[in-house]
Amino acid sequence: MLTSLTRKYNTDGRRSAFTLIELVIVIFIISLTTALIVPNLWETGKRGLRSEAKRIASTLRYVNDEAAGKKQTYTLRVNIGEGSWGYESENETRSFKVKKDIVFRDIIIPSLGMITTGEAALSFGPLGPEEPITLHLSRDKFEYTVIFNHLNGRAKVYEGYRT
Repeated sequence: MLTSLTRKYNTDGRRSAFTLIELVIVIFIISLTTALIVPNLWETGKRGLRSEAKRIASTLRYVNDEAAGKKQTYTLRVNIGEGSWGYESENETRSFKVKKDIVFRDIIIPSLGMITTGEAALSFGPLGPEEPITLHLSRDKFEYTVIFNHLNGRAKVYEGYRT
């Protein structure tokens, strides 16, 4: 017995099958969802490293802007060995850890030189830091450089090792 133009039913009223268009729509929705979600879950290699470098650059800009806007001193701490970093002020403290397999290769501050081990503490006053900051991140064979310009408060991310 045919009760609809698109659906066929058995004689006892149960549905016998899906139509081709229904299957195509379901497969399309599943593939579209997978295409949007899965790449974000697999941030490996170069893509994950770039994402981490951008996150650090964003934090450098934020700390600089907050120190200037609130007229407070913020301290940015980067622990190279542990792969952790964060900032603190009178009212706010935040800490982060780099993603799996990403390491700080070094930090370059003109007055301190190249720091390859231990912890670096950088002060951001209301006028910003006193000198530029360069951080190098690496994962496997990929490297990214984050350069913070102390004069204009901008941070840039570059592929490769730059000084």
